[in-house]
Amino acid sequence: MEIFDKKMSQEKKAALELAEASRQAQWDYPSFVREIFHGKVPWHLISPFPRQSEEDKKIGTEYLNKLKSFLEKNLNPDEVDKTGEIPEAVVKGLADLGAFAIKIPKEYDGLGFSQVNYNRAIHLVASYCGSTAVLLSAHQSIGVPYPLTVFGNEEQKKKYLPRFRKGAISGFALTEPSAGSDPHEMKTTATPTEDGKYYLINGEKLWISNGNIADILIVMCLTSPKIERGKERKQITAFIVETNTPGFEAAYRCSFMGLHGVKLGLLKFNNVRVPKENILCAEGQGLKQAFVTLNTGRLTVPAAVTGMSKWCLSVARHWAKERRQWGAPVGEHEAVAVKLANIAASTFAMDAVTWLTSHMADEKKLDIRLEAAMAKLFCTEESWRVIDDTLQIRGGRGFETGPSLAGRGEKGYAVERTFRDARVNLIIEGTSQIMRLFIAREALDPHLRRVQSVLNPKRDIFSRLKNAFSLGFYYAFWFPKLWFPSFGLGTSRDLPIILSRHLRFVRAASKRLARELFLQMMIYQQRLESKQNVLQRFVDIGTDLFVISTVCSYAASLEKGKSAQYDGSAIELADLFSRQARTRIMRNFKDAWRNHDKMLNHVAKQIVAGKFEWLENEIIK
Repeated sequence: MEIFDKKMSQEKKAALELAEASRQAQWDYPSFVREIFHGKVPWHLISPFPRQSEEDKKIGTEYLNKLKSFLEKNLNPDEVDKTGEIPEAVVKGLADLGAFAIKIPKEYDGLGFSQVNYNRAIHLVASYCGSTAVLLSAHQSIGVPYPLTVFGNEEQKKKYLPRFRKGAISGFALTEPSAGSDPHEMKTTATPTEDGKYYLINGEKLWISNGNIADILIVMCLTSPKIERGKERKQITAFIVETNTPGFEAAYRCSFMGLHGVKLGLLKFNNVRVPKENILCAEGQGLKQAFVTLNTGRLTVPAAVTGMSKWCLSVARHWAKERRQWGAPVGEHEAVAVKLANIAASTFAMDAVTWLTSHMADEKKLDIRLEAAMAKLFCTEESWRVIDDTLQIRGGRGFETGPSLAGRGEKGYAVERTFRDARVNLIIEGTSQIMRLFIAREALDPHLRRVQSVLNPKRDIFSRLKNAFSLGFYYAFWFPKLWFPSFGLGTSRDLPIILSRHLRFVRAASKRLARELFLQMMIYQQRLESKQNVLQRFVDIGTDLFVISTVCSYAASLEKGKSAQYDGSAIELADLFSRQARTRIMRNFKDAWRNHDKMLNHVAKQIVAGKFEWLENEIIK
């Protein structure tokens, strides 16, 4: 789709064209989030809030009990952090529990768990040891099991999937030293041998989770380019690579701020000979597979950070009650009380988003590419704030390590380790900035498709004129409707009154979002792609609207169960979160039109040019 500015550099244009050609072009199922950006709130898609069947819940609960007991008896997270090693006995024990085959179908000797139960397991592990959570989630969420299950042929599945029940570990090799979020910069190649039976892989991969200990990898490589419409197009192909193949080397293990037990670093491929049969799906389909894999794979991150946040809530709650200053528990002082309330409301919202999107993945009735991206974006950013506030509430004890606290007789709450482990969540599987750009692109897709039918120079003039008339006719009716208020509550009558008002706000704000985003498109046209701050504000508005809707549905569902443990508390948390989100939304609407972006960009260019180098005086470089 030719959506790029004519003034764009050829290199940047080629990179965007590669990403554009590899994205999922079709929308075969509805999307709640997609409709929000176009002025609609399809409440029936998320309400009533999906519930796990009693049978599936029982399966998950029994497994979680075994997993919890095993980890508490055999794994010391602080020791993992200190030594940088998850003990071999623990890895073997996890394998014996089937923890490396949780999502693999039973016909291939896997546990065959639902996405909900899988996420429950990662949620539990992440609340205890971040490094172990990464070991399991990187292997199953984006490693070999998931893409092989979805894209592999029967022969490949029978050959490789049963190995994971026995403890084989996998990873997903996409990132390179010069290619992170931009696959156009990829340098690793796969060249066919003369007889066509094998490919020789050469290149390097960096920061591949589990890469240094993996038995099997999915490796993305450049294969022979193809000519499409007179242009040479890069082809990225996925290969199943066994790491005991000659020429493979785990050349270096990286050391990080947190997650000291993870094994990832620099992987080198020197004429690694891979059978042609190990191509996953088809040649040139690798990047598409990666995008599809990440759509569902990202759902594990919200589950993990929500588990971490619940642990923080527990720590902050106990400390706010136990610690006394100036004659009262610190939780009664307003400055701490505000943080404590924010932690609870944010954690509740993360919980709602995690389980909604997990159920969506299981039900397979919706296109969840936007929901998954938003879940990853929202939960990681909220979790970081939760952990930061928990450290602040704990004060000096938050900064002190868990073992040090225990060594002098206090409870060894490892907030400091959790803080270090959590920061990477805003980076992995798509940085927050990339997530916002991805969401903006997908949200604008219907508009871009309509505009393309008019702007496409490859179409004849009569077709373009016809499409222009049709386009004008569509928007002549669509845009005015966005100014009409939404009357009545419709299917939202199942909500308590206190939450119904928030849904009314979502409906009105969704229409405002749609019309203001459309106006920005009309103003900037093809230059909108470069207005990243403007797009990010609209994405943040859409995200908050999605989460308000989700927490309202979730709270109503919990309270409807009439469990004594809730007693209106779920409604209260949903109300608090929604109030705060509404404030952010109104601020972002204002900032979308009145901001300092132009000056900020100007100053940034001057910094890069060295104009403010004088400010770096009297330091040791």
